[in-house]
Order: sequence, then structure tokens, then C-alpha cells
Amino acid sequence: VSERGGYPVERIKMLQWSMRITAYAERLLTGLDTIDWPEPVKEMQRNWIGKSMGAEFYFILDGRPDQKISVFTTRIDTVFGVSFLVLAPEHELVEKITTASQHKEVQEYVQMAKNRSERERMSDVKRVSGAFTGSYAINPFNQEKIPVWIADYVLAGYGTGAVMAVPGHDERDHRFAKQFKLPIPQVVEGPDVQEEAFVSWDARIINSGFMNGLTVDEAIQAGIRKLEEWGIGKGKVNYRLRDAIFGRQRYWGEPFPVYFQHGVPRLVNEKDLLV
Repeated sequence: VSERGGYPVERIKMLQWSMRITAYAERLLTGLDTIDWPEPVKEMQRNWIGKSMGAEFYFILDGRPDQKISVFTTRIDTVFGVSFLVLAPEHELVEKITTASQHKEVQEYVQMAKNRSERERMSDVKRVSGAFTGSYAINPFNQEKIPVWIADYVLAGYGTGAVMAVPGHDERDHRFAKQFKLPIPQVVEGPDVQEEAFVSWDARIINSGFMNGLTVDEAIQAGIRKLEEWGIGKGKVNYRLRDAIFGRQRYWGEPFPVYFQHGVPRLVNEKDLLV
């Protein structure tokens, strides 16, 4: 609530100017190799840019082939271990796919989640919460029907805003599955995953059809080839870096030489500068 009046505070989306720094992510990353900075600082920058190699593909909603849920993952090798999907509460599909019986619960959860900051949502690993949309999707790799949930540990601004949950081999997914009593399949060779997730990039893949016996790297390549063969996805590079918002809190805003014509922003001609 507000500090002085005690009224409810609501987070809403605002139209703001951004510097499209994400377009330069790879350049920023490779440029770090050419500058004389301390290595720890350069490593912090690399982590801030957050390059990850992975795959993007989609799950089709059961009984509704017109609705597709796209996910980005760095571990396509574990796709046979997906036992549910999780959407960010702000995801555009939430309203469309929520069933009538789950509508009230989902709406209440969305309202609660949207007023928590992204930093709070990412750092709060002990508090597990979510809501079932009532819908199911089909895993294209094994044709299994899996439930679609929403949870605030998934952020709309990273990747596609949807996660293929592999509780056996991801700690956050594991906590979620334990909380809501969802299946925890094991698809990476190692210790039993029912009590704790096992995360490894060195073990071999098991219980995964054509990926059985492959190393993680081999299985990732095999999975991407299948996605492209089926026409449902492809290999993709993702970055954690976000566009930088100009948030100057003054009525005149940022001094951009831009004017609007029929609702479309256009740049002022260079000869007319300074404005």
C-alpha cells in the first residue's frame, strides 16, 4: 500500500523509451576480449549479458491445435522428463487457455503476482506458489499429456515467458513439483531424483527414446535436429540482457528528437537539430 494514504499500489505497464541495447548483445560480449579490464569485472559483464545456447520450440494445447506454447530451453536433452509447463502470470496466453472452473483461482494468483517485483520473484526461492490453468499440452517427443500451470518464478521478459518444467533435473521445478504433487521423471543417469533434483552436464541420458545412452551435448544436437525435422522449432541463442529504459521522472521526458505522425514515431531531420 502507499506510504501516506495506505491505498493499494498496483504495478502497471508503461509506454517508455528504451535503448535497444539487446541488438548489440553479441558485440558487447566479444568486445570484452579486446579491452584491458580486470578479469573479474569482465566476468561480471559476461554474466550480465547472459548468453545461453539452446532451442526454441512449441507445445500444442491438447484439444486446441490453434494454441501453441513456445518455450526456450538450454536443456532440450531433458525434454522426455517434462512433466508440466509453467507460464509467467503475465503471459498473453493465460487468459485464453484458463478453463472456466480455474478462472477465479488463476485471476487471484495473477493479481497477487503482478504486484511483486521481478527481483523479489527471482530471489525468493523458498516460497513456492502457483495456479493450475485447467489446460493440458502435448509433449511432441513422447505424446504425453502434461498440465499447464502459472507461477511467479517464471518471468515474462526472459525467453518466451514459458518454461518446460523438468523437475528431476532443475531445482526450482523440483520444489514446485513436490509442492503440488506432480510427477518427477528421471532422464539423466545419476542419483534418484524423487527427493532432490540432479543437475549434471556430464552424465548420459536415460528413459528418453532415441536419446538413450547419448551424452548431454550429443542429445542436445539430436533434439535440435528432431525439432527442425518436425518443423516445430530450432536451435537458438538467448541473452539475459534487457533493453535499457530511460526513466527520467520529469514532465518533459527524455530529450529525443522524435515526433509522432498518425501515431507513428519519426525522427526529426538532422538539419533541424538542435530542437
